[in-house]
Amino acid sequence: MLKASDIMTQDVATIKGSATVAEAVKLMKWKELRALIVETRTPQDAYGIVTHTDIITKVVAYGKDPEKLRVYEIMTKPCIVVNPDLGVEYVARLFANTGIRIAPVIQGELLGIISESDILYKGDFLENPKQPLLQRQLAAAIEEARNLAASYGPTSKQCLDAWALADELEAEAVYQAGVVPPEKTAFQIFCDEYPEVLQIHHKELAAV
Repeated sequence: MLKASDIMTQDVATIKGSATVAEAVKLMKWKELRALIVETRTPQDAYGIVTHTDIITKVVAYGKDPEKLRVYEIMTKPCIVVNPDLGVEYVARLFANTGIRIAPVIQGELLGIISESDILYKGDFLENPKQPLLQRQLAAAIEEARNLAASYGPTSKQCLDAWALADELEAEAVYQAGVVPPEKTAFQIFCDEYPEVLQIHHKELAAV
């Protein structure tokens, strides 16, 4: 599964919030970038971002003078950031849920920048769509859990650990598909077959 760090653009340019919008535009043209990351002033400060859209909708559209306007007046700060270990499909969902199209990739420091174009052109969603992959993983996990139940018993730790994984995969598969959850999960069906498993499961939950 590809992560944000696998497809991000490492050539990211930064600019001070005090710079003029004209300076930002010149840097964007020179680097051929759609966005600039606004530098932090202190270790506790947040990163900001200024994009083509900010300049077009907040400066050009109102005829403002880019030589007099400062970056901090049109930037977004703090901006939404992406962890480099985040799966690409979750980056896409983050973009969909927030309406953003580009975000810095940060883990302690600025590592790169990721955009819709990176997801579209560098992602592997054509070759490896997430839903079929999850369904295959879920089927394999359920089979493994049932095999462990046959080998070690339905209440064995090996079996219960395997079902915990299968349960997580099934929840993720339902979430990714955006469908109504099934009336009973695979684990619940297994518990109907072996009621003693449900008793142990309830005890474990109560102990947490």
